[in-house]
Amino acid sequence: MSEPADSAGIRRTTRTTRVTRVTEIDRERGVFMISVAAELAEMHPQTLRMYEARGLITPKRSPKNTRLYSQDDVERLRRIQEMTADQGLNLAGVETVLELEDRLEKARTELAELQERAAEMERQMATEIENAKRELRAEIVPYRAYESSKLSGPAESAGDEAVSIPVERRRRSS
Repeated sequence: MSEPADSAGIRRTTRTTRVTRVTEIDRERGVFMISVAAELAEMHPQTLRMYEARGLITPKRSPKNTRLYSQDDVERLRRIQEMTADQGLNLAGVETVLELEDRLEKARTELAELQERAAEMERQMATEIENAKRELRAEIVPYRAYESSKLSGPAESAGDEAVSIPVERRRRSS
């Protein structure tokens, strides 16, 4: 923006810079009071109290015991609303669906942990196999590979002996 010239005829310009701050709120942190959460979920506050009494939702509490709903709570309320209004489930059915979803999520988490554990065990096993192969390869002596060069003929004479080479095992440190 430009300002009109001052008494000395100098134009001064000022610029305004706007700073936009993006603040992320923890999805699990209780920030909405019951009236706001009810409005966001498009239901009556008494319905939220009933859902809490049935154990479908568990809002956080302030130091003064005020219910504080998180973004996750609001989304769960919308999900319950969808199941009851759009899909025709009663609250017992909603409880069952939510319980099964929780169990499924726990099973998925457990499966992912087991898969990671199995992959780690496979890596350890492959390392052990490679170590064993290296150790054994160093200890294997080919048959008759170290015989005396004098014995190159088809028949061995009585006085000639094969050369014996001792093989020492390396001890693995654990």
